[in-house]
Amino acid sequence: MSLSPNSDDPVFIPTIDDVRSAAQQLSGLAVRTPLLESQLLNERVGGRVLIKAEVLQRTGSFKFRGAYNHISRLDAASLKAGIVAFSSGNHAQGVALAARMNKSSATIIMPADAPELKITNTKKFGAKVITYDRFGSNREAIGEEFSRETGAHLVKPYDDPWVIAGQGTVGLEIADQCKEQNITPEALLSPAGGGGLIAGTSLAIEADLPGTLIHSCEPTGFDDTMRSLQSGTREKNQAGNSSICDAIVTPMPGELTFEINNRLVASGLAVTDEEVEFAMAVAYSDLKIVIEPGGAVALAAILAGKYSAKGKTVVAIASGGNVDAQAFADVLSRHKT
Repeated sequence: MSLSPNSDDPVFIPTIDDVRSAAQQLSGLAVRTPLLESQLLNERVGGRVLIKAEVLQRTGSFKFRGAYNHISRLDAASLKAGIVAFSSGNHAQGVALAARMNKSSATIIMPADAPELKITNTKKFGAKVITYDRFGSNREAIGEEFSRETGAHLVKPYDDPWVIAGQGTVGLEIADQCKEQNITPEALLSPAGGGGLIAGTSLAIEADLPGTLIHSCEPTGFDDTMRSLQSGTREKNQAGNSSICDAIVTPMPGELTFEINNRLVASGLAVTDEEVEFAMAVAYSDLKIVIEPGGAVALAAILAGKYSAKGKTVVAIASGGNVDAQAFADVLSRHKT
């Protein structure tokens, strides 16, 4: 990776070399999250399910990886000008912490109805939070205007080559962990919002676990990646849809991310909010981990039979665990596992 993410550098499609460069950039800083397995979960689905627990990553989601890979490469002038980002909460926390670690300031544009935990922790990491109405305003426009007016450096949540490369280190770790256990999974299932996580991970899996099929997982009503893979062009979500999966309710796939995903992702899967809640409850019961709704869609797809794991070995990414305590308690009270 010869370029750096300063304003005068061109945008490009990242490659496996960029993902490996990101791994070096994150070495000793990002948590090498475990690949968890539960006999109870395996018995539920009749196969072997390995959960990549990014809920245990710094800031509670994979987003720290991409944010740090981008921000740590900025020059002194960009860091001095400060960072701005727009996010429903996980990218917000990743950017806030990465900015602090690189001695920069951060301003985050967040929806007013984001989970309180995400807003609170973003502030705890030292960022200034500006809220907006997600149904009446455009977060991209707000962020870009703030960047123009203040000179702050904009770090996009997914359509950014350094962010994609950073998220791809999840895939490198999965491949290494599978090789350490002499495992060759038939498939890898990943949540997909704008597509940064699955795009970066796909680059790593293509290189280091060839033959493992990759499937995107999304909530019903926000299954734009699934529909885009079917049509071969980026499809938008219908305005007015709602889902509990706040972390991955994006308008449409990213331009850079879809160029990668359209080539490397085998198919898309969609799950209901009820199926997501059941997956959250099962993860707590069988694996003893807390997964937020958007982070649970891959496991939900397996448990709901949208992807059959029977007789197979499958990896599912649990991408984040930032859910309000009362909301999580309510989910557990509604679902018996």
